[in-house]
Amino acid sequence: MSATLPALAQNNGASAAPASQNAAAAAGDAEAPSAVNLLLAPSTLPLQYPPFDRIRDADIGPALDQGMAEQLSEVNAIVDNPAAPSFENTILALERGGRTLGRAYTLLSSLTGADANPARLKLQADYATKLAAHRDAIALNPKLFARVEALYQQRATMNLGAQEQRLVERHYNQLLRAGAKLDEAGKARMKAINGELAQLGARFNQNVLAEVNDSAVVVDSASELAGLSEEQISAAAAAAKTRGLEGKYVIALLNTTGQPVLSQLENRALRQRIYETSIARGSRGNAYDNTGLVSRVLTLRAERARLLGFATHADFVLKDETAQSVSAVNAMLRQLAPAAENAARREGGELQAMIDREQAAKRQPSFKLAAWDWSFYSEKVRAAKYGFDESQLKPYLEMKNVLENGVFYAAGQLYGLKFKQRRDLPVYQPDVLVYDVFNADGSQLAIFIADMYARPSKRGGAWMNAYVDQSGLLNQKPVVANHLNIPKPMDGKPTLLTWDEVNTMFHEFGHALHGMFSNVKYPSMAGTKVPRDFVEYPSQVNEMWADWPSILSNYAKHYKTGEPMPRALLDKVLAAKQFNQGFATTEYLSAAMLDQRWHQLPLEQIPAADGVMDFEAKALREEGFDYDAVPPRYRTPYFSHIMGGYAAGYYAYVWSEVLDANTVQWFKANGGLKRELGDAFRAKLLSQGGSQDALSMFRAVVGHEPLIQPLLERRGLVLDKGEKAKPTK
Repeated sequence: MSATLPALAQNNGASAAPASQNAAAAAGDAEAPSAVNLLLAPSTLPLQYPPFDRIRDADIGPALDQGMAEQLSEVNAIVDNPAAPSFENTILALERGGRTLGRAYTLLSSLTGADANPARLKLQADYATKLAAHRDAIALNPKLFARVEALYQQRATMNLGAQEQRLVERHYNQLLRAGAKLDEAGKARMKAINGELAQLGARFNQNVLAEVNDSAVVVDSASELAGLSEEQISAAAAAAKTRGLEGKYVIALLNTTGQPVLSQLENRALRQRIYETSIARGSRGNAYDNTGLVSRVLTLRAERARLLGFATHADFVLKDETAQSVSAVNAMLRQLAPAAENAARREGGELQAMIDREQAAKRQPSFKLAAWDWSFYSEKVRAAKYGFDESQLKPYLEMKNVLENGVFYAAGQLYGLKFKQRRDLPVYQPDVLVYDVFNADGSQLAIFIADMYARPSKRGGAWMNAYVDQSGLLNQKPVVANHLNIPKPMDGKPTLLTWDEVNTMFHEFGHALHGMFSNVKYPSMAGTKVPRDFVEYPSQVNEMWADWPSILSNYAKHYKTGEPMPRALLDKVLAAKQFNQGFATTEYLSAAMLDQRWHQLPLEQIPAADGVMDFEAKALREEGFDYDAVPPRYRTPYFSHIMGGYAAGYYAYVWSEVLDANTVQWFKANGGLKRELGDAFRAKLLSQGGSQDALSMFRAVVGHEPLIQPLLERRGLVLDKGEKAKPTK
């Protein structure tokens, strides 16, 4: 029901509004609604691009209120229609509805993700329960369900096209999974659960953002920052100054367990302090402690699943994914986990050997490798094994050059796309870039927004969202955005990326392509509205072009001289592709399994707040993730993915990577970077959105069922002796 509120739950949200609004809102200046609320009608800018400079925070609440009223009126018109239910008067009417609410909600969720301020956060909290109640008022309307159910039962005899029949099935299943067949007592409890979950979800996200900022590490002297560049030290001094800490230095944290500066800092005590501060977030017993929220959210999810006839929340979620069952997910994760941890322990052995050699050379006692040492010594091992480290790469990886001559260039070579920067459209932050995107024939495909820098008002991680979804029915072309969290350098200094940041840029643009290439009629099937364990697949495929030789040589150029990256260094980068994969796979898999362990708990076994961290430790230990040097990528109190759209679904990244590895193999076997292959991938999969069965689209491209072996080979993992790689179904 994309045009109805279930579509809102699919919004990955995150962008923002004029930077000038922040100061006023932060100062508590109450804004009056503008004379004309521009959220009440489609934008008149190209492709309905949001008029960020003219929408004020005070416009959002009234637009949400009017949007909810409009949508309820639209649904009432459907259910009160005396004519027998038909595709046109029921399903099509639902698809057309909810425009105002969708526009206002998209803006709010985007603003709170990319540029939060007190006014926006208050709106998010105030409307979380209202929106949940509105969603339930539609999904639990018995008259609406009766009409949709009648069409579902007749769908095979209605002469519907394949997309239309699938659309009927999707609407029916969404209502069913929302609780449409519950009795009145069950519906009342469902509404209460959904309302409370919405409020808790908003609080969790706000706590995570507050904890990241509150936990920034203060350093007293520049001498402690040995290993950082002059630019990084200057940025840390500037960050301290903004906090009133003149003469000190502040290390900002990202919302992951590991922190990027740990790879550079020579001061082991400071590395330990940063790491321990990072992993304590959300469980410190302060105002932002999330352990109680986690316990309550898990309890409510388990209760809701039971109301709907499922044993656990994981059973409920996975029934609607390509995985289909907890046993399938557990089998895959447990097949990969031992191989990953064995590889990580081998890598750890190399790091320990280097520590021992270094300490012996200094005539100092050695120490045991710890989690805060891993990235620092892995860079040293990389330099020793492959003859380069991250610092040698960065001068060749200037941000805008990577975007335009790497990411965009690859899309041009593979799909014929062209990009032109626009400076006339309004943006919500001065750093945001906007581009028109054109097909090979010159027709406009989309507008793309690039929001690359980290800031205190922006949530952690990287993501894509759509401000405008493509739809043939509504005559809409897409407006999509990518968001990263790249540290912004001091004014006048270049933005030089790590290799991970380059890879992330290509990854997120894969999501953007999925949204921009969408060519479907119905909005609820547009772009990335596919099963959660399929949505990461196209983005992961796009990562393959980051180090494709002809692409890499086009963008990897020195930011000062324009000289290309030396061939010898480029070859070293390619040779090191499997380096540290044991660590990377283990930190991810431990988080993915932790997600499953939480959401496979029956209602009666969910611990109270004071048992959350003990359960986490026990679950990791029981799953074999007991190597302290490699902690999970996220710990429970700041695991935003599983408190949001990836609940019981964080496995999706590796599930999708199985498909991705098979597809990369297909590209390479058929000639690699060729327009005909890109056109086939676009036509058979990227343009189809959710209009077809996900795995059928994969098979249409690759020609066979997904196999796990290409993933194992890519990551350099070896299964336990005697264990055979199984196909993924």
